[in-house]
Amino acid sequence: MRPANVITSIADIIAGIAIAGFLVPDIWNQEIITHIILLSISTACLYAGGIVFNDVFDVEQDKTNRPERVIPSGRLSLKAARSLGMILFAFGITAAFFVSNTSGYLAITIMLLALLYDKYSKHHVAFGPLNMGLCRGFNLILGMSINLQLDSKYYLIGILPVLFISAITLTAQKETKGKNKLAIAFAMLLDTLIVVGFIVMQQYYDLSIRKALIFLIFWYGINTVAKLRAILNNNPKLIQKAVKLGVLSLIPLNASYTAGFSSVSMALLLLCFLPVSLFLSKKFPVT
Repeated sequence: MRPANVITSIADIIAGIAIAGFLVPDIWNQEIITHIILLSISTACLYAGGIVFNDVFDVEQDKTNRPERVIPSGRLSLKAARSLGMILFAFGITAAFFVSNTSGYLAITIMLLALLYDKYSKHHVAFGPLNMGLCRGFNLILGMSINLQLDSKYYLIGILPVLFISAITLTAQKETKGKNKLAIAFAMLLDTLIVVGFIVMQQYYDLSIRKALIFLIFWYGINTVAKLRAILNNNPKLIQKAVKLGVLSLIPLNASYTAGFSSVSMALLLLCFLPVSLFLSKKFPVT
């Protein structure tokens, strides 16, 4: 289920709540706090369910490329894995519907996108990265759904995680073989477009680029360095490290949204997820 990655999906929700204007403790009541918890549970289950089915559908390839994974190694049966994935999806969707019908339908959309990626699109050079990006984009919007009166223009912000996750997925292509310099270079271009996106958000949304800047620089810096190393020495180990850092760096990216739309103090609290995720990444696989 990749616990380190699940932490990053919860960070998406927190960022979405900040964009929706609800990451302000002064306005919190029991209902808002309950909804924050339910959306966090929902995204954790949806992400974990998607990862489980990723391994279910990849079992034949993993026997050759990733024999250490839990299913090909024989530690878990294929039937048990399928059951676990379905239970996780059911919990994720149910928790979202307890928030609102909108949240529930978004959760169903995320589940369908995850299954589409796991089964089909991950093998497509262009649609695979886009599909995976859409999973994260809708996950950010799932966080925004805490505010049903939110102006629909804010949903366009979901394009930014689509770009970044597309960049990570491009980097991950052929990660077990290497020889993907062009894909990584294009991924770096997508990262730069996200920085441009923040500048644009300052003009058209109530985002403070001044507050978000330090978090944005941190996020952009670690991704750029990791991807440059993977280009200069295009071997599987450095590519996988760039992918791992890319996934975990979703936390500082989400902290950038949080600082810009809420406060620096809330962004710093969110950034505390990073050492937790890093610790879990040493105990469990990320890619």
